[in-house]
Amino acid sequence: MGEDLGKIVVDTAVSLGQPTVSELVDSLVKQKGLKFKDATKAVYVEYKKGNLDLSGANPPSNLASYFVNLDNAWFWAVSALVAVTVLVVFTVNASALLYLRYALGGVFVLFLPGFMLISALYPRGGELDSLERIALSIGLSLAIVPLIGLVLNYTPWGIRLEPIMVSMALFAEVMAVAVVVRRFKYFQLGQR
Repeated sequence: MGEDLGKIVVDTAVSLGQPTVSELVDSLVKQKGLKFKDATKAVYVEYKKGNLDLSGANPPSNLASYFVNLDNAWFWAVSALVAVTVLVVFTVNASALLYLRYALGGVFVLFLPGFMLISALYPRGGELDSLERIALSIGLSLAIVPLIGLVLNYTPWGIRLEPIMVSMALFAEVMAVAVVVRRFKYFQLGQR
């Protein structure tokens, strides 16, 4: 029965073209009469055996759909980190949460600006190994933050907490968007 089930899964996937996992499982449940649990397990087994290629199912065709792709969950995590850090810095004054403010602020100032710039300059993952990326992120952060402060010094807002936090958050978000745009361009080149 296991080999027959595998053949049914592969034949169904071939007949559907390039289905997503949910489309394949739904088709197995509705058309072949399998239980949902059995269908998902069979799809997983055939995928692990290498009989199914589910990676190319519905690739993002434009930048907007690429932004909400699961591969870019890091972008939303960085955006959430920036938002939480700004919120914590401006609202937390209690001594119990002060260490959270220090930790988030340290990452926000000493790591994030450099990491976003390095990721924008080298968007493909294989150009730098992890240790190089971390070291360059810290070093560049130590160079970027004073430059942002220097620019703020010549603005009407000056060097205060609010303008520094806003400009650092804007820098991190602009660099994150630049990373997504550059990775989308490489993704498009790989699809050709």
